[in-house]
Amino acid sequence: MDYQATTDGILIRVRPAFSLVDSSLDEGRFVFTYHVEMENQGDVDARLLFRHWRIHDSGGEDSEVNGEGVVGQQPLLNPGDSHEYKSYCVLKSPAGYMEGHYTFERPDGSRFRALVPRFALAAYLPGPEEHEMN
Repeated sequence: MDYQATTDGILIRVRPAFSLVDSSLDEGRFVFTYHVEMENQGDVDARLLFRHWRIHDSGGEDSEVNGEGVVGQQPLLNPGDSHEYKSYCVLKSPAGYMEGHYTFERPDGSRFRALVPRFALAAYLPGPEEHEMN
């Protein structure tokens, strides 16, 4: 399922997925990947400067992540340009959510926050029949 929001002409689309292969269910380690696409649908350049994530684990733990750019990059999005990246987070329970924003800067120095909509993190846990097949 895709989650998306548009702020000041910047479309943010997120597609989360549970990674059973990277998870360790017995140890309470649930790994979720997410693919983010950002597209400048406006008519003015925008450079991504910072990210802010709020991560909620249904096991009761919340955390926040702040940093420069995304995966080491601060892409400049000209009108019509897009940028994609993949990342992951680890929860201690099989469900939670993430939400946040990216801070962008225009050529005139003005800044704005592009909303990253809340997206669900839900583990797909194979049933006994599927375990027997593997």
